[in-house]
Amino acid sequence: MELAYIPSPSSGAIHIGPLPLRGYAFCIIIGVFVAVWYGNRRWIARGGKAGTVADIAVWAVPFGLVGGRLYHVITDYQLYFSDGKNWIDAFKIWEGGLGIWGAISLGAVGAWIGCRRRGIPLPAWADALAPAIALAQAIGRWGNWFNQELYGKPTDLPWALKISAGPNREAGLYHPTFLYESLWCIGVAVLVVWADRRFKLGHGRAFALYVAGYCAGRAWIEYMRVDEAHHVLGLRLNVWTAIIVFVLAVVYMVVSARMRPGREEIVEPDGPGARSGGGEDGKPSLFKEESKDESGDATGDASGDAPGDAAGDIDEAAGAAEAGGAPGAGDTGEPKEPAGRKDGKKAEGTPGAGQPGAGAARGTADSVAEADAGT
Repeated sequence: MELAYIPSPSSGAIHIGPLPLRGYAFCIIIGVFVAVWYGNRRWIARGGKAGTVADIAVWAVPFGLVGGRLYHVITDYQLYFSDGKNWIDAFKIWEGGLGIWGAISLGAVGAWIGCRRRGIPLPAWADALAPAIALAQAIGRWGNWFNQELYGKPTDLPWALKISAGPNREAGLYHPTFLYESLWCIGVAVLVVWADRRFKLGHGRAFALYVAGYCAGRAWIEYMRVDEAHHVLGLRLNVWTAIIVFVLAVVYMVVSARMRPGREEIVEPDGPGARSGGGEDGKPSLFKEESKDESGDATGDASGDAPGDAAGDIDEAAGAAEAGGAPGAGDTGEPKEPAGRKDGKKAEGTPGAGQPGAGAARGTADSVAEADAGT
C-alpha cells in the first residue's frame, strides 16, 4: 500500500491559449536570475562593481546553454540520430537535456570573453559566482520533476517519486534523484560560502571547491539513475566524468594554494573595457597592492622630478666644493661672475691657488654672498 510519495505533475507545461509555459524552462530561467542576483552581491563584497556580473552573464549564459545541449546530444546521440528518431528533436531544448559538464565548460569560455572585455580576472569572477551557480543548479533540477525524467531505481521509501507511464518509462515509485541532487547543490553552496569566509579562498579556489563538491555528490547520484546511458568499464559515462573532474579540481586547489596563497582584492576598472593604472604590458591593474605601487610611482613622477632637478644641481655643486673635485663637464676652472648687482657693480671673486676647480667654486660662492649682501 502506498502511504506516502512525491507526486509528479501531470504535464510539464501550462498552456495559455496557443502559448505553452514550460516548467523546465521556468526552472532554468529562475536559476539564472538567482545566480546573477547572489553572484552580484558576492562580487560587490569582494570589491567589484554592481552590474558587472550581469554584463558577463550575457556572454556566459548563452554559451552555457549551447554547451550543455551539445554535451547531452553528443553523449546521448542515439536519442536523436538512431533509426526511427528525428534529428530535429536535438534542438528541442525545452523537452529537457542539458549536460552540466558542457554547460560549465562552454559557459566558462563565454565568461572569459566577458571578463576580457570588462578588464577583470576570470578566476576572481568565478569565485564570486561559485555558490550562486550551485544554487542555480539546485533550482534547475526541478525542471526534471516537471518532465518526469532522470529518476532513480525503484523504491518504497516515503519520499519516493511517483512516475506515470509514458514514452520510454514505466509507471511506479522511484528514487527522486532530481531532489537528491537539488539538496546536494544547496549543501555545496553552503560549504563554499563557509570555506570562502573561513579560509579566504581566492584565485579560483572557491570555484574549484564548488566543482569538487558537486562532483562528489553527482557520482553517487548518477550511479542510482536508471535512464539509458553509455557505460565504460561497468560505470556510467557521467560517473567517470565526475571522478576525473573531481580529481582535477582537488589538484588545482592544492597547487594554487601553494603558488598563490591568500585572496586577491579586486579593484575593478571604471568602465567596460577600461584600462586603469596599466602596467608595462598595458593591462589593467586589478589588485590593490598593485594600484598602490603605481600610485606611488605617479606621485613621485608628478611631485618629485621637477623640484628634484634644482635640488640635485645644488647638492652636486656643494659636494664638488667640499670634496675639491674636478669641475663638471665644460667647466674650465675660471671663476664665474654672478648676476649683476642692483647698483650696477660686478662682484669680484678670488680663485684659490693651485686648485682651479675648488677655487672656482669658492670664488663663485664668495661672489654670490657678496652680491646678496649688496642687495
